[in-house]
Amino acid sequence: MRQHRTPRAPRSRLVPTAIATALAATAACAVLAAPATAAPVEGPGPTVASVLERGTASGTAVVSGQNRPGTRLHVDGERTAAARTLDVDYQVQETGYWCGPAATRIALSARIAPPSQGALAAQLGTTEAGTDHIGQVTGVLNANLGTGWYETKEMPNDPPTQAQRDLLWRDIVLDVDNGYPVVANIVAPPGNQPPGYPPDQTIYHYFTVIGYDDAQRTVLIADPASFGGNQIYWLSFDQLATLIPPKGYAA
Repeated sequence: MRQHRTPRAPRSRLVPTAIATALAATAACAVLAAPATAAPVEGPGPTVASVLERGTASGTAVVSGQNRPGTRLHVDGERTAAARTLDVDYQVQETGYWCGPAATRIALSARIAPPSQGALAAQLGTTEAGTDHIGQVTGVLNANLGTGWYETKEMPNDPPTQAQRDLLWRDIVLDVDNGYPVVANIVAPPGNQPPGYPPDQTIYHYFTVIGYDDAQRTVLIADPASFGGNQIYWLSFDQLATLIPPKGYAA
C-alpha cells in the first residue's frame, strides 16, 4: 500500500462556494449492463501506451472494448504544451449503481492506492438507487486523502451561465495541473450524450475528468460505465458543461 502524499492546505478559490443540500433526484447509473451484485475484481489490465497518440479531438477513443465489470487498466499520464493527463488506475464499475464509487476510486488512484469500490460504496452511502449527491463524493475524497482540496461546485442553471462555464474550465485545469482528477455528476438526455450511451434514455451518472487539452478545448473522461465499451475518451468541454446541470462536480 502506498503512503498518502502530504496533504495540501485548502486552496484559494476563484469564487466563494458552499455545499448545497442534496438534490431531490438521485444520480443512479441506470441501464448499465452489469450484474446486480459485485463481480470479482480482475487483475490490472494492460498499460495504455499513450492517451495522446490518437489525438485529443472530441469523440476520440483512447481505450475501448474492455467492459467486463471490475476490469482494471492503468492509464499513464502525459504532458504536452497544450495537454495534460493524469496517471490513474481505471476500473469498470462493478454494479449498475456503483458509478459514484467507481468514479471516486479512479480519482483517488491519481494520488493513493485507492479503496475498493465496495468500501467506497459504504463510505458514500450508495444504495441501489445510486449515490444521491456530489457532496458525498467531495467528503469521501477529502477523507481518504486527508486534505481539504476538494470542494463541491453546483451548476443549477441549464444551460449553465458563462461564469459557471469559466469556473468549470479553471477548476479542471487547476486540479489536473496539481494532480487531482475532477469527479462530475452528469445528466445525459437523448440528443446530448457521450459516446456509446443508450440513445433513447436519460442517464444519471458519475464519471471522472483526468485530463484536458487547452488547444482543442477538450477533456479526457474516465467513464466507469463503459457504455458501448467506451472507457477512456475525449469529450468537448462545451458538451461537458451542458451535461453537468442541474447537478455539480467535485474539484
